[in-house]
Amino acid sequence: MSIEYRINHPLTGAQFRELLAHTSLGERRPLDDEECMAGMAANGNLLITAWQGDKLVGMARSMTDFHFACYLSELAVHQDCQKMGVGKELMKRTKAELGPQCMIILLAAPAASEYYGPLGMEHNERCWVLPRGADFSF
Repeated sequence: MSIEYRINHPLTGAQFRELLAHTSLGERRPLDDEECMAGMAANGNLLITAWQGDKLVGMARSMTDFHFACYLSELAVHQDCQKMGVGKELMKRTKAELGPQCMIILLAAPAASEYYGPLGMEHNERCWVLPRGADFSF
């Protein structure tokens, strides 16, 4: 079955959760927190999705200003559709929506940490993260 790609097609929290449950991201996302999942699904400002019929099989969910920086928060491909070029196509279509000088930033899942270098992305060791629930120490 062919894959159809859509730009900013609305997702429900349930669709979002169902896809992530069938990817390596599922173990690092709050799948049991319906409010959080619904909020995540509704509040990115660039969403590229991949569909086989009415089944969501992939997505690239980003937050961006479209000119300087784009944070690609989730790049997820259903386990049944991996190694078919879906992730690369989602990334390509995300970049096509951005201005020519806009950089893409992402935090790689441990299972995908070696995936991005061969695609032309550069590893950057300057990332800092304030963990969920933590406060600044000043």
